[in-house]
Amino acid sequence: MKPFTRLRAVMLDWAGTTVDHGSIAPVIVLQELFARRRVTLSSEEARRDMGLLKRDHIRAILALPSVCEKWRAAAGRDPVPEDIDSLFADFNLLQPGILSSHSQLIYGVVETTAAWRAQGLRIGSSTGYTREMLTPIAELAAARGYEPDASVCPDEVGAGRPAPWMLHRNMRILDIYPPSACVKIGDTVSDIEEGRNAGMWTIGLTRTGNLVGLDAATWAHLDTASQQSRLASAAQQLLQAGTNYVAEDLSACTPLLEQIDEINSYLPCTPKVR
Repeated sequence: MKPFTRLRAVMLDWAGTTVDHGSIAPVIVLQELFARRRVTLSSEEARRDMGLLKRDHIRAILALPSVCEKWRAAAGRDPVPEDIDSLFADFNLLQPGILSSHSQLIYGVVETTAAWRAQGLRIGSSTGYTREMLTPIAELAAARGYEPDASVCPDEVGAGRPAPWMLHRNMRILDIYPPSACVKIGDTVSDIEEGRNAGMWTIGLTRTGNLVGLDAATWAHLDTASQQSRLASAAQQLLQAGTNYVAEDLSACTPLLEQIDEINSYLPCTPKVR
């Protein structure tokens, strides 16, 4: 790998990108949360708006016609704004143990990010978790060798994805500009929208992420045809969201970053090396 000359930073998501292969933990918490209200939440319903700030994610779930119907059957009424507040409060109580126990680093993340740093890239991060939710996950990741240079949560900038403010805050912390010198890497549609709204290049991840939605062991037991079908479906959704590139996991992004760095060398609005 040669040093990067124009590309200066990557902005990485957490669940499904650097930790928690398949983004399993948020689904478990959400399903338990709704089960306590006698509402059965399918994996598809839980995953549909993954990547949003968790309060916004819960709001989006309650707005789904299928969930609204189940809520009406269980509660005798449609969901109201107070239900969002109550669910989010309970999410905060439920999540610590579940998120931590399902937030192991994805294979290759430590080695890949170390190699990128050695060639001149800084590592930023954004998430759908609040700072309170992310802290134990980040501490666990740091103890195992992965610690981004900057980390921003939606509650620290006033809005979550698809708003670009977490990424812009990362740029400010890292003192890196313009946005075209950065690549946002994530596994959800909202990750790609966030990156595009920030004016950054984007790479969408398939195998390790929410759109495939399987832990590493389950993935390994799938036959090749099933694996390829799931990868193709995830890639199509990310491409429809407008991502520039698609990769299976973080380690597969290296040649794409090299390609972006080469393209950037021909663009007029690239930063000087400093």
